[in-house]
Amino acid sequence: MTARVGVVTFPGSLDDKDAARAVALAGADPVPLWHGDADLKGVDAVVLPGGFSYGDYLRCGAIARFAPLMGELVPAARSGTLPVLGICNGFQILAESHLLPGALTRNASLRFVNRDQVLRVENTRTAWTNGYSEGQEVLVVLKSGEGCYVADEETLDRLEAEGRVLARYVGENPNGSYRGIAGVSNEHGNVVGLMPHPEHAVEALTGPSTDGLGFFASILTHLGSRTPEPA
Repeated sequence: MTARVGVVTFPGSLDDKDAARAVALAGADPVPLWHGDADLKGVDAVVLPGGFSYGDYLRCGAIARFAPLMGELVPAARSGTLPVLGICNGFQILAESHLLPGALTRNASLRFVNRDQVLRVENTRTAWTNGYSEGQEVLVVLKSGEGCYVADEETLDRLEAEGRVLARYVGENPNGSYRGIAGVSNEHGNVVGLMPHPEHAVEALTGPSTDGLGFFASILTHLGSRTPEPA
């Protein structure tokens, strides 16, 4: 049976269609999920896309965390059963929902950054990165104004010790993120937040590479490795 990956649309989402296309290119069925419906439609995994949910009023992701759909998503993700990938604004929503530690703040330059960006994948044990090799460098797109990842030293040390730093920026730090962190995971490895956009690097014609497709292919490998429940 083909895996069904939900892609959430909030008011202000910009990259939901791109994420759905990436899911389809990887071989899964993208399932549209509406922020106002408390229904995950039985999907196997969920992508929270980039954009400006609810206009990013108050604080990026701060309003989206209270969406009816998030009331269903948060407990399922926290239990370790539902894989969730939050990209850019999606990462901010996961942090605001306390599914991931830390916060995303204004870029150190106080300017919106839009560039092709090399990342080094550091954790290949998650549901969304198992298709990469540890230390592999990938070229994707970074476009954000509040992409600076921050956390206290104790939290950063814990993430490092537990191997939960997902990826780091290679070369110049584009937004001032602490320790060059571009993405992190939760303790189960099912919830991943990534500031850059892998969904914009899945086709050679429209992106800087096809390196981002591995995030969406990895979830299929993860779902395929699950042990079926007894009938």
